[in-house]
Amino acid sequence: MLTDFGYILLFIIAGIAFIGLMLTIAGFLRPSRPNEEKLSTYESGEDPSGNANIQFNVRFYVVALIFVLFEIELLFLFPWAVVFGNEDLIAQTNGQWGWFALAEMTVFVGILVLGLAYAWAKGYLEWVRPQPQIPEVKSPVPAGLYDQVNEKYKRNKG
Repeated sequence: MLTDFGYILLFIIAGIAFIGLMLTIAGFLRPSRPNEEKLSTYESGEDPSGNANIQFNVRFYVVALIFVLFEIELLFLFPWAVVFGNEDLIAQTNGQWGWFALAEMTVFVGILVLGLAYAWAKGYLEWVRPQPQIPEVKSPVPAGLYDQVNEKYKRNKG
């Protein structure tokens, strides 16, 4: 006899097996006709130029993390505001629930404000354009070969 967790495990195993079966069938049915254009590097719809091994500005990640942090804060604030505004719950606790909820959210927002102030004080929110540094990559493929492939691709495309 299976428990509820056994049914969940069987469902997960069946899902993984179904995905594997579909990918295997698709591998046998699809045509395999690679050409130079299909094998070229794709850079957001632009023709690739040069080596792709350049440093990426870390500040993009910092801004994204701060954005996600404040989005999560909004996800916590909305249900809190709905419950905090419930007059029946506040009346049942003689107003103590309202003050407790307000203090709790003040501490939560205060911690977030301290984190934002810390990031601001450290200069993580300043957007300074760094000079891009193209690293020296020791590759068995000569750099001129990239240019030849790009030129051949441009001629065939246009």
